[in-house]
Amino acid sequence: MTRAAAFATLAAVMAPQAAVTRAYELAHQLADAITSGALPAGTRLDEHAVAARFAVSRTPVREALRQLAAAGLIERRPYRGAVVTTVSPSRLAEMFVAMAEIEAVCARQSALAMTARERRDLRAFHAGMAALVRAGDPVAFAEANIAFHERIYAGAHNAMLADTARALRRRLMPYRRAQFRTLGRLPRSHAEHLAVTQAIERGEAEAAARLMRAHLGLVEAAYGSFAHAAPAATPESVMTDQIDSGY
Repeated sequence: MTRAAAFATLAAVMAPQAAVTRAYELAHQLADAITSGALPAGTRLDEHAVAARFAVSRTPVREALRQLAAAGLIERRPYRGAVVTTVSPSRLAEMFVAMAEIEAVCARQSALAMTARERRDLRAFHAGMAALVRAGDPVAFAEANIAFHERIYAGAHNAMLADTARALRRRLMPYRRAQFRTLGRLPRSHAEHLAVTQAIERGEAEAAARLMRAHLGLVEAAYGSFAHAAPAATPESVMTDQIDSGY
């Protein structure tokens, strides 16, 4: 399955907000460059330079920068515009711990509260992701991964819990996406999802929570491996030569 075919397959089942727009793609390209170290802390992202580098108008650039700011990857400074920020390893670890605990609670509640139809839908969606694993497409898999976890948030039938999970996911999104570029991560992630799905289907609340917590721990470890190897894995499509990195 090609990348285009994979996106076409997902279009019918993914939430509308996950639709891939130019700004969305640009935000992810820049996020990948930031989390890999290609755009280090202190780099100034000038709208004109970014637009020229990616051959787009300034409108999607502004929206992409807004998304990066919401994720905490950049900040707006007077007279300097958008600047890449630094997330310390300890702060990142804290966010992953919080994310693991919140998603574990979502999984536990889903095992208790999901309807039979929601359980079937979760299993079917997970099965459909196998095609993306075979395609070896980390971008398409990352998009499907969002929809998979979203089904578990919704299945908990607790709006406050789901909102908290989504807020944390937005902050960690670039780091969670980056881990899929680690060799062999797609099939491992899919297998971890299967274990969580089966526990939810069986109504095994504590097992679902434990497996989800372990899954998020492995996500953090996979991102750590990606970040460690980032200098050799930086995609050529994201370069700094036309992005002003001066003060």
